[in-house]
Amino acid sequence: MSNPAFKPTEIVGPAPEDKTGVDLRQNMEKQFRHSVNDAIGPQNFHTLSQAGNGLSAGAVQIAQSLGGKGVSVPVLTGLVRLTDILLIVIAAAAAMAGGAESVASWSHGLVTGAAVLFTLAFFQAADVYQVTVMRQGLSQLGRVAAGWTLVFAMLALLRSTTGIGSGLSDTWIGAWFALGLAGFCLSRFVVYSLVRHWMNSGRLERRAIIVGGGTAAAELIHELEAQPDNDIRICGIFDDRNNDRSPPVVAGYPKLGNISDLVEFARLARIDMLIVCIPLRAEQRVLELLKKLWILPVDIRLSAHTDKVRFRNRGASFIGTVPFVDVVEKPIANWDMVGKRIFDLIFASLAIVTLFPLMIAAAIAIKLDSKGPVLFRQKRYGFNNEIIDVLKFRSMYTEMADPDAKQVVTKGDPRVTRVGRFIRKTSIDELPQLFNVLAGSLSLVGPRPHAVNAHTDNTTWDDVVDGYFARHKVKPGVTGWAQINGWRGEVDTQEKIQKRVECDVYYIENWSILLDLKILLLTPFRLLNTENAY
Repeated sequence: MSNPAFKPTEIVGPAPEDKTGVDLRQNMEKQFRHSVNDAIGPQNFHTLSQAGNGLSAGAVQIAQSLGGKGVSVPVLTGLVRLTDILLIVIAAAAAMAGGAESVASWSHGLVTGAAVLFTLAFFQAADVYQVTVMRQGLSQLGRVAAGWTLVFAMLALLRSTTGIGSGLSDTWIGAWFALGLAGFCLSRFVVYSLVRHWMNSGRLERRAIIVGGGTAAAELIHELEAQPDNDIRICGIFDDRNNDRSPPVVAGYPKLGNISDLVEFARLARIDMLIVCIPLRAEQRVLELLKKLWILPVDIRLSAHTDKVRFRNRGASFIGTVPFVDVVEKPIANWDMVGKRIFDLIFASLAIVTLFPLMIAAAIAIKLDSKGPVLFRQKRYGFNNEIIDVLKFRSMYTEMADPDAKQVVTKGDPRVTRVGRFIRKTSIDELPQLFNVLAGSLSLVGPRPHAVNAHTDNTTWDDVVDGYFARHKVKPGVTGWAQINGWRGEVDTQEKIQKRVECDVYYIENWSILLDLKILLLTPFRLLNTENAY
């Protein structure tokens, strides 16, 4: 399926009975290497990338082929565990409802709880919560059936030695076992189908970029591909060195550009991990790279395979037997992301219901005060530097509106209407952003989304603050740590935007649900300070 001229080195795939990984790699070769190589040629990737300020055509094509959100493995396994617990409880209740037992008692609850604990323990021991097992058919069902049988063997042992559950009828226990086994088989078939689909589409892989080329990168790629059940999908190589020092193709993977190109590519392709393949002893070069790359919402790891170092601390991790030094972790990922999203949906819905009369009153006042629409849409930076439309109540005269934020609103600004001054000072103009939260483009709490052309002294803020785009490593918010610490309103000096970004980075590095709740509760009180709100 792949281009013979672009054939990679031998890849060690999964076991013969499971061809998911093989099919996936063949699909990658077809989309990632064959088509791009025919269209552009590996020798031209670096040249094209350097020719302009943007990505090469080949890099853009690869980034677009990698579109789509990935599936979080911790969330997936957590949901499967939760499903197992529900199935146990439902099967026990269904057996009772079917007439296998007349009256529920505390013994039923105690035995059901014990069954839950035994099931989670035996299933964990049987590795049925591993993705590599979830993508197997009969093998997965066999492990589940064996684990469920052991659960009832333990309950029987508990019953004979302690007397717990001795009053329960054998009919109910038998019906519970049968219904539970049927439920597990059905649920595992669904899990199997979903996991196979996600594996084939690449959504259960971790997309990685190799930073740095040459022999070291080739050795790392060979070692990664030799790891059994490897979930790393290498999407390309980026290196600042020229082709003499860093070949345009390494171990079958093309060099797509330099480090500046990498920042843009990582955003387009939704990369999960950057693997910096530079010897740890080259400290200065590593630090220079990290200074450029830390603004991205990805995991950053330093490859330690060439240094032959043994790690025992928390800052080290392994992919198979390949060692890495964990430098930067993706913020608010996996279950943290799920918890934050649930937090947003609950509190945003409550806020909309509570503040809906105020929003209706504001809309009527705006309509009566001046001509034009009630709502105003503005392009702002969202998560990972994506451009989003943020809703606001219109506070300016329609003919003087500034959707591109080319001119900062100042005190006594003639463009602002009478109603506009009031709703801006009280932040009522921001309330429609609660609907952005429900839609998912904003969070309730996070760095405030700044306008795309926001500037101070004719200098855009990303030029004012080094590492400005690091604030976009998480979803922007309606309110944030900067706002409750007094950095709200007009940004007329470089110090103000510097302080905002410092607060935003602090929030990202120290995030928790409790911190979100604290910021949310303090926001109404901090809004009383209207000194810088015009």
